[in-house]
Amino acid sequence: MPRRFLVYLLSLPFLLLASCSQNSTENQGKISPTRLSCENLIESVVIDTPRPRLSWIDVFDSHEKGISQTAYRIQVFSSKDDLLGAEPDVWDSGKVVSSESHLIPFEGNQLVSAQTYWWRIKVWDQYDNESEWSQSSQWITGYLTDNEWEASWIGVPWQSDEPLPDPINPRESLNTDSNTPIIQSPPAAPLLRKAFEITKPVEEAIAFVSGLGYFEFYMNGDKIGDDVLIPNQTDYGFRPDLEIDRVPIENKFNGFRVMYLGYDITSNLNQGPNVVGAMLGNGFYNAPKTWTASYGTPKFIGQIHIRYKDGTEEVIHSDTDWKVEKGPIVYDLLYEGEHYDARLEQKGWLESNFNDDSWKNAVLRKTPEGDLVAHTSPTDKVMEVLEPLSIEKMENGNFLVDFGEEISGWMRINKVSGEAGRKVDLRYLSNDKISETTGSNSYVLDGSIDASYAARFSWFVFRYVEIQNWPGSLSKEDIQAEAVYSNVETTGKFETSNSLFNKINQLWWRSQTDNMHGGIASDCPNRERSPYTGDGQVACVTVMHNFDARGFYSKWIDDILLSQNPESGYVPNSAPWQPGSGGGPAWGAAIHIIPWEYYLHYGDKSILERSYSGMKDYVTYMLDWTNTNGIMKSERVGHRNQPFRWLNLGDWAQPFELPKDELVHTFYLWRSLDITAKSATALGLSEESKHYSSLAEKTKNAFQDEFYDPINKTFGKYGGNIFALYMGLDSEVKAEIVNRITENLLEREGHLDTGIFGTQFFFEVLADNGLNDLAYSVMNKKTQPSYGWWVENGNTTFWEHWFRPGSGNHPMFGGGISWFYRKLAGMNTDPKAPGYRNIIFKPQVIKGLDYVSYSNLTPQGTAGIEWSFTDESFEVNLQVPSGSKAQLYFPLVEGFTKTVLENSNSIEANNEFVRLVSSTEDYHIIEISSGNYNFKTLKL
Repeated sequence: MPRRFLVYLLSLPFLLLASCSQNSTENQGKISPTRLSCENLIESVVIDTPRPRLSWIDVFDSHEKGISQTAYRIQVFSSKDDLLGAEPDVWDSGKVVSSESHLIPFEGNQLVSAQTYWWRIKVWDQYDNESEWSQSSQWITGYLTDNEWEASWIGVPWQSDEPLPDPINPRESLNTDSNTPIIQSPPAAPLLRKAFEITKPVEEAIAFVSGLGYFEFYMNGDKIGDDVLIPNQTDYGFRPDLEIDRVPIENKFNGFRVMYLGYDITSNLNQGPNVVGAMLGNGFYNAPKTWTASYGTPKFIGQIHIRYKDGTEEVIHSDTDWKVEKGPIVYDLLYEGEHYDARLEQKGWLESNFNDDSWKNAVLRKTPEGDLVAHTSPTDKVMEVLEPLSIEKMENGNFLVDFGEEISGWMRINKVSGEAGRKVDLRYLSNDKISETTGSNSYVLDGSIDASYAARFSWFVFRYVEIQNWPGSLSKEDIQAEAVYSNVETTGKFETSNSLFNKINQLWWRSQTDNMHGGIASDCPNRERSPYTGDGQVACVTVMHNFDARGFYSKWIDDILLSQNPESGYVPNSAPWQPGSGGGPAWGAAIHIIPWEYYLHYGDKSILERSYSGMKDYVTYMLDWTNTNGIMKSERVGHRNQPFRWLNLGDWAQPFELPKDELVHTFYLWRSLDITAKSATALGLSEESKHYSSLAEKTKNAFQDEFYDPINKTFGKYGGNIFALYMGLDSEVKAEIVNRITENLLEREGHLDTGIFGTQFFFEVLADNGLNDLAYSVMNKKTQPSYGWWVENGNTTFWEHWFRPGSGNHPMFGGGISWFYRKLAGMNTDPKAPGYRNIIFKPQVIKGLDYVSYSNLTPQGTAGIEWSFTDESFEVNLQVPSGSKAQLYFPLVEGFTKTVLENSNSIEANNEFVRLVSSTEDYHIIEISSGNYNFKTLKL
């Protein structure tokens, strides 16, 4: 078996197996449940649904084949102590005969609000081998019924409820005189605190908290949790004047929401005096900028639900008894940066003996219109720490630090000593060492020894940091870079013998993580930070092939559904809606594309149930934008009866020219109708499926009638032919279009000519039409326009445009590299058995590549493929998780026998786990059960 496969593809499940076997015995069954999750989230989370869904992954020994779960038993407890031997007091499912291990609804006793629940699972395989109990997992219930919130939204008396009308220039508003404290002009970050007493033993204490725009929460001197930049971004409530923006839309949305987090703080409470605190930042809630609009000034809501051992309960909540004061963050705005004056720190403000007599009382603030809902999506965290690669002393006395990659986050000062009043300025620079990518950042020393600092309420995008006015010498131990993004686990692994492809994949991964903040994927992490729906849908397939993005997309899909206009069905160009966001029909089509891809990858039909009505409403809106021939127009007018370019974009970021807008619009009308029809089928709505299938077919015919040039036999360059092939063509026309694509590529010396939407389909369409060698050649280019040129140019992220950076950090062209996983490696979902219940392995082998490996964590477990050439054989290694089966299209490669061996046995021999179904000129088609396999053919 090739050297990489056992280590590369199989390491994850065996690590999981080892992690859950601490209580194992020799009698343990061959199957073990691991990776327990509640509502698709692994870590302890707050859940406000009365019937949360539970999932796990079954793993088995590497030598086993065909192992599958046949039954499970779930136990849920109200106390972790009860796991040690007590009978479950919340739910015992008993032995349930079922192969399901994904999204099992809770069916126990009625759940109680503000409670931690512990659960475990055991399973049986087809031989009736019983596993040990899994390690336990838990979830926290939020408030499950109405009117359980006693807390009020509070703020500070020196700010009104009205947001900032214009950004304040931090360089003008800060006094840099070293003998004078920095002027605390708005928007300084407020501090809030509340002292209280605990007089009897506590059974459990849960804190439910939120702050707008961002907040940090503290208890008795410690920050609670490692979340940053919370809560996740949403449309928090109504904003006036949106209709006068440069991209005006009607100020009508399906709804608004604000997310609250839940923390178990039982161990943080003291018997006796306690103090709880919060610090507030402006975030997106108060972020005046061209492409956003503010809601109001910072505000906080918090409620601590304490359950005592004697059975009594107490609630401590935010109100006007809380005390407030200005803190050392003297300036923070999301786009403009953050400035901190350590001389203004309130020493000991989180200690119970702190004297807050001089502090003011909090004031009540207007309650946001958004529904207060549990935070059931991944938060931002410090995900990576990068040490300096080099530190250069510049001629001007400043230090230039290189961290190696352009990341999103901040530089942390680990230790600095100097005189009080010295201001250290941090200038964040992009990959070119010249461009300032984001706002300014500074730290004023208070004279302490080995002081430390990092930003809290804004992030920066940088590879280099120029440090001005640092006291003395600077060593690598003094600083570090912290990459901050949503806590979305990287589960996909891709590697080839072509180092350029590996680097392209890495550049995209970095761009994508740089743009994942607040439960949305932005267009760029620096300039706009907007949750563009077009950028999101075009890259979502690639995201799902690299990350466990279930909780992430579930939240963002709800943002899209809530941002939809309830009257017209229009879906805006960004969600949550940020004024100034330009786009067109391909952006709104995210309401179809992301839920459908989510369903295919994660097998969760509920996402279609939530989205289906919105899908129908958007195609109704799109159909209202068509002419009598069924073609979508390119000049939709806004509600002010004027045409707006930023409501009518077709494709974007083209290297040469754009295809016609109406061609792109009509393609996305067809695609939206097609997905609506497929969704109806999945939901059992056969008549509606027929209706939308008919409309999709009419739209495809209209597209061909309108845009096909019968003289030149083309739908046009710049993506026209690519879109047409993706829709499907009759064989005669299809052959001509394939010829045109080949000719056009030769004219451009093998370079692509597509914008973001055409590029998404470019490589896979070539592969599906007999041109995979050509797709490989284009991906392998190192001259402009190409992915390889970005690598050769020294980029560490994808650009917005092929020839110029734009923002210099856009993941949207990542849509095209799904070819790596689905065609080159060849691992695909099956729409008839979504969630990788049935895996279709169909690699398209390129002679000249030594090997290609790809694996990902599916809802059933890790699945993967590696194909490779050795001196004597061509081999395909597969991993099929428990609960899945697979079809392998084994390539019949020139120069190798057509006899395929699996573990040295012919696949034509009787085998309950491997069955040859049929053969074509290019492939043997083999059905496979779960397990790990090595298939090979020998050299002739």
